[in-house]
Amino acid sequence: MNRLPSMNDALPPISSSPDGDAPSLGLDLGPAPVRKESAGEYRVLARKYRPSSFEDLIGQEAMVRTLTNAFKLDRIHQAYILTGVRGVGKTTTARILARAFNYAVPDKGIDRPTVDMPELGVHCQAIIESRHVDVIEMDAASHTGIDDIREIIESARYRPVMARCKVYIIDEVHMLSKAAFNGLLKTLEEPPPHVRFLFATTEIEKVPVTVRSRCQRFDLRRIESDVLIDHLAGICAKENVGVSREALALVTRAAEGSVRDALSLLDQAIAHGSSATADEIGAQTIRDMLGVADRAGIVDLFENVMKGDVATALNGLKEQYDQGADPALILTDLAEFVHFVTRLRLAPNTKPDGAVTPDELKRGREFAAVLGPAVLTRAWQILSKGIHDVRQSARPLAAADMVLVRLAHASDLPTPEDLLKRLQDAPARNTPSPMSGGGGGSGGATAMAQGSALRAPAAMVAPQNAPRAYAGPRISSIQDMVALAQSNRDIQMKVALERDVRPVRIENGSFEFALAQGASPSIAQALMRKLQEWTGERWLVALSNEQGAPTLKEMSDAKEAERMRGVRAEPLVRSVLERFPGAEIVAVRTLEPEIVPAPVSFRPSAPGGEDVVYVDSDVTDDEDF
Repeated sequence: MNRLPSMNDALPPISSSPDGDAPSLGLDLGPAPVRKESAGEYRVLARKYRPSSFEDLIGQEAMVRTLTNAFKLDRIHQAYILTGVRGVGKTTTARILARAFNYAVPDKGIDRPTVDMPELGVHCQAIIESRHVDVIEMDAASHTGIDDIREIIESARYRPVMARCKVYIIDEVHMLSKAAFNGLLKTLEEPPPHVRFLFATTEIEKVPVTVRSRCQRFDLRRIESDVLIDHLAGICAKENVGVSREALALVTRAAEGSVRDALSLLDQAIAHGSSATADEIGAQTIRDMLGVADRAGIVDLFENVMKGDVATALNGLKEQYDQGADPALILTDLAEFVHFVTRLRLAPNTKPDGAVTPDELKRGREFAAVLGPAVLTRAWQILSKGIHDVRQSARPLAAADMVLVRLAHASDLPTPEDLLKRLQDAPARNTPSPMSGGGGGSGGATAMAQGSALRAPAAMVAPQNAPRAYAGPRISSIQDMVALAQSNRDIQMKVALERDVRPVRIENGSFEFALAQGASPSIAQALMRKLQEWTGERWLVALSNEQGAPTLKEMSDAKEAERMRGVRAEPLVRSVLERFPGAEIVAVRTLEPEIVPAPVSFRPSAPGGEDVVYVDSDVTDDEDF
């Protein structure tokens, strides 16, 4: 049995090392292990490929051009405010500007502010890593008070330690308190010559106008789809990752113009598709990751609901739901396609988005050729409300089904213009004959159901066995409506009828008109409500695509112009205008014949009697009055 060595045992003799360099203690531990160099932590793509110069910044050409010219002309402002949605490069641009303010390469004799930075300068790396002593970054979300601003004001008086300029970068500046903004105003307006302020915010309207007026403002745009797709493709090439362009288009659409969102989704997509057997990450992998529907399936769904094929539409929705698509996202994609078709209908020459596939563009143009703006607008309204209902519902799939049902049944409803014309023709086609008798109440309704294919709410169609009688005032012209509005003391409606309404057709219970240029379309709804209130009867008021008759004001102006031309043609007036150049006729008044009252004489009666007044046409002397 082996025994552990004790303190009483003799120690082994000290021997020399094999090389004879140093003595050995008799403990042969073998060769020292070689320490591997640490690979470092993984950096996400949004940080790894963060732009460090204006050449790397994408989608902000207008801002880059303005700043480049300003630096060349030595017109560098004291404060800049950068605004835009998340992930478009506000903080990145601020750091690039901090580099430009302090750029210096002593070996090449460069020591001036410039946006041309082909290589790293003395201060660049520290500024990029946000650890430079003269570039102070502050998050206004966690430093909102006046005390934080007071520290900035106090330190701004001292010159920079190492760099040329002392730069203060305040992110989310709209989170500062009112007192903090007020405390910053004086220093922001008249800072020391070595101080620059850079503000970044996503909610520019919350920044006081007194602060905005002291800064040069740059609105950073959302990145266009084709530019962002090319940017992502370049990063995939650098990372040696294969991602199809259709998959990148799905990532770009989900990012909504934000570079940071797109890179975060790309990071997730690479991790999600790393176990796939294919060499390239395809669009289906991205759909599974994002829970979105297939674009071809969305177009098919749109076609089915527009045709009124409810069963096929519901089955298509269920298939996409079983594949992992969110019902709310399916309706959102459907609404986006409705908007896409509407743009193709109204502006066919508009450049399509870079994320739109050729098949989607082809089918969208086919739909735009047959679907009118009224149908597309109604579909948009139904989907907009339906998306909100689905997101709030405890059963999203069932709620989405009901939205498609409403959309399919509303797709073939008549437009208001068609409905008005059908209502005008319906009584003539469906009036019961005298031989039908008046005993049964259901006979008229049955005849109407069999004789008319009009799809209209029942409240808008009068029963055939109840002749319509107007108890209110009779209206047969636009002048009658104006008089009715004036009698009811509604001056606003009276002025609108005279100035904005071009009558097309007016009958008892219905009024169709066109609008003058610049008039509000809400006149129709307000007039329908007022007429029902004034007459006690239901009126159908609709806008027309026809030209319509001139408005009352146009007719009055034309009559007045004709009258003015006649006055100018008078010899006396013409001679006066020629005698006094520059004179103008301001108004024309017609003098009415003066009515002279009959003379009245007053004669007192005898004491105790009544006074008598005599009317005498022959009295001419004042003594009789």
